[in-house]
Formats: sequence, structure tokens, C-alpha cells
Amino acid sequence: MAQQQQPEAVYTTDEYGRPFIILREQAKKTRSHGVEAIKAHILAARTVSNIIRTSLGPRGLDKILISPDGDITVTNDGATILSQMEVEHPIAKLLVQLSKSQDDEIGDGTTGVVVLAGALLEQSENLLDRGLHPMRIADGFERACSVAVQHLDKISDKLSFSKDNTENLLKTAMTSLGSKIVSKAHQQFAQIAVDAVMSVADLERRDVSFDLIKVDGKVGGSLEDTTLIKGVLIDKDMSHPGMPRVIKDARLAILTCPFEPPRPKTKHKLDITSVEEYKKLRDYEKQKFEDMIKNVKDTGANLVICQWGFDDEANHLLLQNELPAVRWVGGPEIETFQLIAIATQGRIVPRFEDLTSKKLGKAGIIREVSFGTTRDKMLIIEECANTRAVTIFVRGSNKMIIDEAKRALHDAICVVRNMVVDNRVVYGGGATEISCSIAVGKAADDVPSIEQYAMRAFASALDVIPLALAENSGLPPIETLAEIKSRHVTENNPRLGIDCTGTGDNDMKKQFIFDPLISKRQQLLLATQLVRAILKIDDVITSGASSE
Repeated sequence: MAQQQQPEAVYTTDEYGRPFIILREQAKKTRSHGVEAIKAHILAARTVSNIIRTSLGPRGLDKILISPDGDITVTNDGATILSQMEVEHPIAKLLVQLSKSQDDEIGDGTTGVVVLAGALLEQSENLLDRGLHPMRIADGFERACSVAVQHLDKISDKLSFSKDNTENLLKTAMTSLGSKIVSKAHQQFAQIAVDAVMSVADLERRDVSFDLIKVDGKVGGSLEDTTLIKGVLIDKDMSHPGMPRVIKDARLAILTCPFEPPRPKTKHKLDITSVEEYKKLRDYEKQKFEDMIKNVKDTGANLVICQWGFDDEANHLLLQNELPAVRWVGGPEIETFQLIAIATQGRIVPRFEDLTSKKLGKAGIIREVSFGTTRDKMLIIEECANTRAVTIFVRGSNKMIIDEAKRALHDAICVVRNMVVDNRVVYGGGATEISCSIAVGKAADDVPSIEQYAMRAFASALDVIPLALAENSGLPPIETLAEIKSRHVTENNPRLGIDCTGTGDNDMKKQFIFDPLISKRQQLLLATQLVRAILKIDDVITSGASSE
């Protein structure tokens, strides 16, 4: 029985009974099928990838991002750029999530992983035009990725370091900071990142507790004024000017309960109709304040850190009883509040009745420091019971530079952390990608199936990283890549890369340009997985669109 042919047009009526026609060609326009859909996805992903490609490398350019509120962010951090972009296309959103995955897992390499994914998709489009099936392309990419990851293990080197010898960690951190806004003082920032990580690292377990590292900033001064504090920094001062500025052998009561009389838990209101009633209420409140202060002093505490505020009367009574206090250590600084408890090994107490001497935090010295022409004041808690807690205090000429410096420090700290977890490194400047590209190309020659085309395309995609580095450094990209690739083969030296800084030496080992192995491996794996997922999507169905 012959299949009934569907009509070219569908006649129907609207809610008022008026007739109109739906043409089959119009219905088709709402859907995109097969290879055409995949090409549309690739175009969206490549557009996003090309935006941040110019930010790659030490000579990469920054982007300026303006929020709906008018706030300005200047950065070349891939994860920050993508997270603040208004991206509507679903495939483009996958690239945003890709950079976030790299940032969450590794902390560095967020630009490189998106550029690599875009290059793989560009190569996929060429293979689709030649008639290869999307899944055969994806299988070839998986195979090539496996070869590249194995090759990374072969060309990696182990860097030795210890608590006393951190020179190799310093060089790795400097590589990460070379492309950031702090490159002017990148050696100082790298040293701060290394010192911070080594202060909290457990080298036996190969673990780094990020909870013990806090990065804070204050507008004023220059980037060179950034310091590492062995302790906790609080952006508050004493609640009363008459309180002491330095407290030695501090015992801290860390409270989440306010210095206020208890309020009746009812919707009814209390009316005061006479002077006697008012005096009774005032005496009651004063007695409650005194009981609270007595509770604190009986435990042996000589400083109160309070998450909430308290009024002038409580402040005056605290001063009279020689009990220094800091108020409003909460809100956006709640992480600081928790870090104080961790650093001083104290307990956060929710009620005055629960406070005991065993729950007090301990610190060697607490001092109030002032700086700037406005005489801003901050408290520094040093010689804590938990000596591993540290704070990085960033200075800069404006909020934009401080925010970018914080992001750069985050990347550097993550790189050093990765080195503590796995001390194997590969070499930067595109040297690793060129070496892997050659290895994948050789492996493709031994593959008899059609997947060899996809493997060669994977090798070509890896070349995009050194090409972008050369282009961003003002070098002729194709000639530079061809020369370095030729030397890789003739000299059998996997450490040769793009000389972005113009030193005249292409050996990345001599230039001390290192990348943690786990960072580079994660870039390859994540980019390949994303591209495979995109190649499997062959149909875009708009909500409410007619189907044939």
C-alpha cells in the first residue's frame, strides 16, 4: 500500500473562526535537522570561543565587561568573561559551563580549554562537509584524546620541592601570573601565593585546605603593597575609641547573639505610661546588659567578636567593664567570622548562657592598624592557636584592579595547590600542544578505519593554541608554528614552544614556563567530552513548533 503523501498546506481556523493556511515550508523553518543543526551549534560555540581567543597567553588582551548596573570589570580570565556575558544560545551556555568546570576543578586554564573546544568544533565542521558521520568524528576525537593524554605522561617532568625549597613552585606560579594584570609585580604575587599555600598545606596527605586562606582587599596604595598576614584580617575596628588598640594573649568570645535585652516573642506591644514604668524598664535593660557582660568576663574572655551590633548603652558598659568588643563582623564577612573561629580554635556561641572558657578562641596578639589619609582601621589577629590560617591583603588604586588581582591570586594559588597534589609538570608556550599534535598525527597513520581523519583533525585543533599565542604576541603565526614544529621533529625536543616574551629562546624549560600536568590533562578531557556531547545533538526543536 502506497504511503499517503502529506498535504503541502494545512487549512485551519483561528479562535474567531477566520481561516488561515500553514504551509509545510513555513513549518520546516521552525526546525533544524541533522548536519545543519550540528553546524548551527558549531557556529554558536565558535563565536564564543573566538571572543576569548585574543585573551590567551602573556600578551593576551583584556576584555571590559559592563554589568546591567553599570559596574565595570576588566579581566582576561576566561571563566570570569564567560560567566558575565549575556549568552542566550544553549550551546554557547555549554561553553560557559565548560570554563566553570575547569575553574572549579583546577582553577587555571579556563581560557585555553574554551579555545581548544572551539578549535575541535571548527575541525568537526570540515569533516561534516566531507561526509563523515558525527559519531565517527566523536569516536575519533576520543581516541586521539586518549593518545594525547598518554603522551602527556611521557613528556612530563617531576619538580621537587619542600617546605624549605619552594623555588620550583615559585616558577610555576609566575607562569600562571604572567598573563594577568599583576604581571608588573608577578614575582611578589607568586611568592605570596606559594607562601600562603605552603602555610596551610599538608605535604604528607598532599592536601591543601582553602578554608584557611582568605583573600581580602582595600582600595589605596599600589599592587606592591600587597602583603601576606599570618593570621586573620578583620575589616572592622574596636566598637569604642576608648578601647585598647593592642590586646596580648587574647581570649576571644565569638558570639552570634547580640548585646540586647530579650524581647517578648509576641505580637503585642508594651506601652509605657508613667515615669516609674520607664525607670523600671531602663533598670531591667541595664541589669540584663550587666548580666551578659558578667557572663563573658567570668569565662576569662578579654575580647568579644560579635556578629551583630549593639547600642551605645551596651558599648558604654563594655568600656566601663574593660571588655573590648568588635561588632558587625557578619553579613558579607560571614566567611571571616567562620575563619576567626577556625584560626583561634574557638567555638561560635549562639547564646550567652552557653559560653564557657573551653569555647574561647586564643590568639597571641590582636592589634588595630590604620592606613591611608582617611585613617581606615582594620584588626589583625596574629599568632593564632591554629597557626596555619593566613590572609592575603591586596592593595590597589581602584576596586577594578583589586578584583582582578584577587582573581589572579586565585589562579596562582590553585596552580601551587595542583603542584602539591601532583608535582608533575609539562611545558607551556604551546610546547605541550605541539608535541601532542605530532604524537596524535603519528598514531593516526596506524588507524585503518575512517576515524584516522578525525584524529588528524584533533591534531590540527591542538595547533590552534600555539597559533593563538604567536598571534597574540605579534609574531607571524603560521611561520612560527611551522618552524617550531619542524624543530620538534628534528631535535626530538618536546619543550620547544612559542617565545611570547621575546627572549630569543624557544626552550620553555630554560624560560621556566611550567604548567601542572593535571591542568593540561583536564583541558584535553573536558574539551573532548563537550565536543562529543555537541556532535550528538542533531535536532533543535523550538517549543511549540509544528512537526511533520
